[in-house]
Amino acid sequence: MAPRPLLLVLPLACLALLPLRAAEFSPSLDSDFTFTLPAGRKECFYQPMRKEASLELEYQVLDGAGLDVDFHLLSPKGETLVFDERKSDGVHTVETEDGDYMFCFDNTFSTISEKVIFFELILDNMGEDGQDEEDWKKYVTGTDLLDMKLEDILESINSVKARLSKSVQIQTLLRAFEARDRNIQESNFDRVNFWSMVNLGVMMVVSALQVYMLKSLFEDKRKSRT
Repeated sequence: MAPRPLLLVLPLACLALLPLRAAEFSPSLDSDFTFTLPAGRKECFYQPMRKEASLELEYQVLDGAGLDVDFHLLSPKGETLVFDERKSDGVHTVETEDGDYMFCFDNTFSTISEKVIFFELILDNMGEDGQDEEDWKKYVTGTDLLDMKLEDILESINSVKARLSKSVQIQTLLRAFEARDRNIQESNFDRVNFWSMVNLGVMMVVSALQVYMLKSLFEDKRKSRT
């Protein structure tokens, strides 16, 4: 299995002591992360958003007993937009306003098992595409003699870009599913090996007892007098 990407995870208490910009993600419109959530812990993250943009978040529990976690998504005003209780995965899309959105993964209900969690952020309508179009429009002059206008080229490029982004997203999700299935298979493999050894031990003990009991039936227990 390919090594999982690493993410520096800061507890909520630490985030409160830092400037908000220190907890932001990179400006990439499509980011995915994998981190380990210890037992009895809750980890929260911030994502700044613009008005009339779109925030899509998908998460999966890749490893850990029960493969479940609590998930919260809060608006900049502190309102709870999404609450998933003891779920193994989820996909949520919200239309955003200006401000910092907070989402948390809660494993406080577990006292022993840590969880390995994968999540992906997809940000749409963040304003960069509009700026690109404005940059292209500066060069749309004297194109009447061209068979294909620059607007058509821009539309084709954006279409290819969108399809490539979707392909990358699907491949990332498939890798996450593969990692979770691999962890389940390895857990089942260890469980089967353990109980196989237990059954083998029981069979050996039963066989030894049967041999002893059969031998005792044919032993002459009469004591010879001298």
